Formats: sequence, structure tokens, C-alpha cells
Amino acid sequence: MSVTQPASSRAAEILSRPVSINGLTVPNRIAMAPMTRMFSPDGIPGEDVVSYYGRRAAAGVGLIVTEGTYVGHESAGQSDRVPRFHGEEQLAGWAKVAEAVHAGGGTIMPQLWHIGMVRKQGEPPFADAPAVGPSGIRVDGTEGAGKAMTQRDLDDVIGAFAEAAAAAERIGFDGVEIHGAHGYLIDQFLWAGTNRRTDAYGGDPVARAKFAAEIVAAVRETVSAEFPVVFRYSQWKQEAYEARLAETPEELEAILAPLAAAGVDAFHASTRRYWLPEFDGSDLNLAGWTKKLTGKPTITVGSVGLDGEFLRGFAGEGAPVKGIDDLLDRLERDEFDMVAVGRALLQDPEWAAKVLAGRFDELKPFDAAALRSLS
Repeated sequence: MSVTQPASSRAAEILSRPVSINGLTVPNRIAMAPMTRMFSPDGIPGEDVVSYYGRRAAAGVGLIVTEGTYVGHESAGQSDRVPRFHGEEQLAGWAKVAEAVHAGGGTIMPQLWHIGMVRKQGEPPFADAPAVGPSGIRVDGTEGAGKAMTQRDLDDVIGAFAEAAAAAERIGFDGVEIHGAHGYLIDQFLWAGTNRRTDAYGGDPVARAKFAAEIVAAVRETVSAEFPVVFRYSQWKQEAYEARLAETPEELEAILAPLAAAGVDAFHASTRRYWLPEFDGSDLNLAGWTKKLTGKPTITVGSVGLDGEFLRGFAGEGAPVKGIDDLLDRLERDEFDMVAVGRALLQDPEWAAKVLAGRFDELKPFDAAALRSLS
């Protein structure tokens, strides 16, 4: 007679398995998703940021992907409270973060970020810098709010990502994640809606992926061979939730293959709800399709530990806790390799420890007030 395994022991068994990304051993399958926290005056992460990440590592998060950090290009960002990954004081602060995460038993990667046409001129940290993008077009279709990038602009941004990655390895991080999702600069190149270039960087999906692939290749060349490079991407954009890079698996493969060939070691596939199938005729989600098409390890994300619509919590509504049986089923059949937890982990620093110990009744539902603190 078969005996059904208790949910608590099953969660501990599946989520506790180590996973390898280009030789980096992550102690379990739980990642902290990158979430922008505007708590770094002048772009410098302070002791509160150190403690914020350190607490979550000590509570069992295997891989922390930091909030988005601006690379060293004048048009990369639009806030002097979002951390930067360049500058002596900024990097010294990040070195302390990495040290705290390692002391807690976790691994950590910075997310390297350029916002592109999302930027509004006049905003800090470099007020005079223009918004730049593939065609000078915002995600909502607005034209004339910035400039189309020249080859020199492209080269400068590629160099900024490579320099940030080299700095990450130098100060003790375990890898880097390149932010290619959600309608920011790299994604603006990937998506036909914002990329109307007629040169080698525009046109079909392979051409639209050229800029991203060149960033990956430059990063790969700058860091050591065993230093993991993760690429995060999405179909949806911040201002276009129904947008899609690819309507079919074949179109998706055309975008992902050049990135894998350039040196991506793992993909972080961002969806609004991880349990939804990506294409007709298959139950695979976006991370599942990505693994199938590239053979690379993948990280899934999207309302993990939550129920209801993606943005309810940000509108001030509490999001009740969602069970993880389906998530465990997918991990067990190797649809993807890791799961990134966002708002649930933001609300409850002990989320990983509670799940790994089967203390599901102690999980806290998300409250938007958690966005206003570094608990």
C-alpha cells in the first residue's frame, strides 16, 4: 500500500536539493527575486540594505538576486535612491552585502540594469542625460521622448555592463544577472514594438537579440569562465502586460539561441503567474519552454506563494497565500530548476525557513505596507 508523502516533508525534500549553475552550487532551489528598493541614498547600499539581504540568506534563501542596480552609464537610471553598481562607495557597500549573504549561507548575484526609454530627462542621478533606446520610442508608443542609440552609445552601454560584471566578481559576488525584461533597455531591443531599427540591431528576432547577445558576450569575456551569467527576460512589459516577444516556441528559440551561444548560463523567465502555460498545446510555462529550447537551467517566477492578480498587492489589497503543490510537481519533473520568490519573501523574511520546515500555517499574507520598509 502506497503512503502519500506529507506536504511538509515533500517541500523540504524537493526545495532543499542543491542546483548547479556553471559550477556554482546553490544550496537549494529557492531564489529571492529582484525587487527595486529605493533605500540607497546616492546609490550607496547602507547597513540597512546589508541586514535586509543578510536576514533572508540566513533564513534559507539559496540564491539572492539583488534589486536592479544601475550600470555606469549616464542614462542608465532615474533615481538617486536606487543603488548603483559603479563608484567606490557604492561598490564598497555592495561588498558588505555579499559578505553578509555568504555569512548566512547563501549565494548572491547583482542584477545589472539600464532602464533605457523609461527614463525621463531631468531626473537624477544625471539630470542632463537623455533617455536612450533602440528607436527613441517608449513602450507606450510615445515618440520623441528620447533618442535612438548610435553605435557609440551601444558600445558605451555594452562596456558599462561588462565593467559592472567585472566589479561584481572582484568584490566577491557569485555571478551576475543581466536585466533584459519588463520593457527596460535590453527588452526594448528585443521587442518589435519598441525596436524599429533598420540596421543590424533591428528586424527579425535574431537581429533584435543582437544587442543583448553582445552584452552577454562582453560580460562573458570580462569575467572568469566559471563565473555564472544569468539573463532575465519576460514577454510582458511594465506598461504593456499583454505584450509578447514571441507567439510561438520557434520565435522564442530564435531570440534565446543567440543569448545561450553568447554565454548565458541560466535564464530567469519572468511571468505574472508562474502556473499559466506559455503556448497553446502544452502545460509548460515560460521557464519550462526556455529550458526545453536552450537546455540551460532556468528560474521561474510569478506570484509564487500568492494568489490573485499580480498587482493587487501594489494597489493596497492583501494577497492571500497560495499553496505550492503545483510548484513542487513542476520542480520534480524538471520543468525548471529554481523558483524565485518576490512579494511573499518581501513580506516575510523567514518565508524560506518556514516552507523548508513545513511551517505553512506561519506564512504571512502580503501587505503593500511591506514595500515601504526594509524589514
